[in-house]
Amino acid sequence: MSMDGAGIGSAPQKARVRLAIDVGGTFTDIFVLDSDGNQTVAKVPSTLNPIDAIMNGAEAADIDWHDVELFTHGTTVATNALITRNFKPAAMVTTRGFRDVLEIGRGTREDPWDAYKEGTPPYVRRRDRFVVGERINYRGEIIEPLDEVQAREIARILRKRQVTAVAVCFINSYVNGAHELRMAEILAEELGPDVAITTSHETHPEIFEDDRFSTTVANTILAPIIRPYARDIERRTTEAGYSADVLLLHSGGGVMTPATAEKYAARLAASGIAAGAIASKYFAELCGYSNAIGLDMGGTSADISLAENGHLRMTDKWEVDWGHPICFPSIEVLTIGAGGGSISWLDKAGSLRNGPQSAGSTPGPACYKAGGTEPTNTDANIILGRVGDSLAGGKKALNRDAALEAMQKIAKPLELDTVEASLATLRVANANMADAVRLISIARGHDPRDFALVAFGGAGPLHGVDIARELNIPVVIVPPNPGVTSAVGCMLVDVQHDVTQMFFKDAASADPADIEAAFQRLEHEGRDRLERDGVAAGDMTFQRFVDMRYRGQWRSLAVPVPRQVASMDEALAIFHDEYEKAHNFRREDFPVEVYRLTVRAIGVTPKPSFPRVTIDPQARATSKGTREVWFHGQQKAVTTALYDRENLPAGVSIKGPAIIDQLDSTTVIPPGDVAYIDEWLNIQIKLGAA
Repeated sequence: MSMDGAGIGSAPQKARVRLAIDVGGTFTDIFVLDSDGNQTVAKVPSTLNPIDAIMNGAEAADIDWHDVELFTHGTTVATNALITRNFKPAAMVTTRGFRDVLEIGRGTREDPWDAYKEGTPPYVRRRDRFVVGERINYRGEIIEPLDEVQAREIARILRKRQVTAVAVCFINSYVNGAHELRMAEILAEELGPDVAITTSHETHPEIFEDDRFSTTVANTILAPIIRPYARDIERRTTEAGYSADVLLLHSGGGVMTPATAEKYAARLAASGIAAGAIASKYFAELCGYSNAIGLDMGGTSADISLAENGHLRMTDKWEVDWGHPICFPSIEVLTIGAGGGSISWLDKAGSLRNGPQSAGSTPGPACYKAGGTEPTNTDANIILGRVGDSLAGGKKALNRDAALEAMQKIAKPLELDTVEASLATLRVANANMADAVRLISIARGHDPRDFALVAFGGAGPLHGVDIARELNIPVVIVPPNPGVTSAVGCMLVDVQHDVTQMFFKDAASADPADIEAAFQRLEHEGRDRLERDGVAAGDMTFQRFVDMRYRGQWRSLAVPVPRQVASMDEALAIFHDEYEKAHNFRREDFPVEVYRLTVRAIGVTPKPSFPRVTIDPQARATSKGTREVWFHGQQKAVTTALYDRENLPAGVSIKGPAIIDQLDSTTVIPPGDVAYIDEWLNIQIKLGAA
């Protein structure tokens, strides 16, 4: 990155620390790395205005903003806005006859067996969706000009309603966006510069109108929320002394500047979960594993990701609300309701369930003694001795008697004692997470035995080994600061833009010269975007992908291709292999067609260098005491050694059973397993190594 101007990565001469902050729903995590490799972590409660939590977090970590050379940030602002539907007035303008595309979608149901379950309504109400006369055919030819009189009348109505954002979504605009551009010009003339106007052909230039319209609408309604947020965070950090660009993490695993975030606001809707996936891949690679499954388990949910051969799985279609797809590229993360606060309960048939209901942080698990009365995973862990009588370095006291009382709600109906009920609670919770791992691994053609499990988040290290054992995963990695690992992920990414173009051709007969020309145009656009972000030319790289599918299908797979496309043979071979992994089927004698071309434009940012500790062959672990702990498969509680992680030197091995405590998490090592502290201060747990 350029370091001599006001662009990304620019900083004053004395800059010496890099700061990453991940704002969650309950806590805001802070990770600081100085020029000597020293690390500082902190956690502060999230606030109504997330920027207040950012400034509080920097203060808690004793940060002087004048010393910060790079600040990266993951946020849940966009996600929370979509979940709560707390939007500012917005509207949509579309082609006459297509007003209800958002309502119809694909005509599918979340539960195909429940004919009475209604989906969530579109983000823009029908009364705020307007139609105008215009039509472009599938070849991009204008067959009905835009009715500009009608367009200005719509603008007058929108001005009267004081809308803050407008989505312009015309049919077939992906092949010719002239009418959308003219409509946007009219709206800008009539509504003024403060109203965000988004066109579908610029946002998501693809053929399927329901995906294109839905993505554009999501992008539009978030713009009035992200615009003031991005500008405010930039203003407050600048006033505090920070002189470089704020970098916001987006769904695709890259970062963007506040100015870009205003235009592509919906890309922030998966910001936080992407950070954890990036960090899990990084720590696995430090330990020598290119295949990794990330398990980020917090208080309410567990986020599961997969990296194969050093590459995270990506998806080009995801959603916060079911039925309202967002089609920006995103790291594929599977989220389920399984966390420390997940409630254990009995269904109508008397079967034991766990989650997705959660006690959250307020009132929290019963053992918090803050009003919660339902049994949770945290209550089960304290009953079994896996967690002591406090968390967060003694800041959070836990009451075992309250946990025992709550667990009676499970124990009595099932005629179990509280220990058996607690073991059953964790077994169900672990089974739920193991099933989610199967969906993202086995169902995608991957064998979990070929992967390492990276367990992090406040609760991940508590459950990681049990989940790995159920899936025959041989090793579990616990990063140095599991509770703030997602914040570390914010520090490990580059500026990234994905630029796409529809390209319908038969793969076998497609002219490489045409494909090369299209890629050149996409790279030019990607270069323009990076230049607007302040990226120096020497820090730009470009990756090319061709989306292909068997003729007659609508699902496609992205296949990486070299910088110069001379032939499609290599891409076809990769496509057949990847298709077989995803669908357990291949047919090399069947025609394959090209569907879309994509260029990933990357602006390389300075990466942190984490300190490598010298291994001491004579290292020994000193226990701080013992506790009676129950483990699965044991007939009685086992006397278990307790350790403080900060006192464990690199090179030491610990034979289970053992419990390792630290400020932001607790790691459980069951009997028969062995934990090793490596040169990066990760805990590597080898299952069955004893």
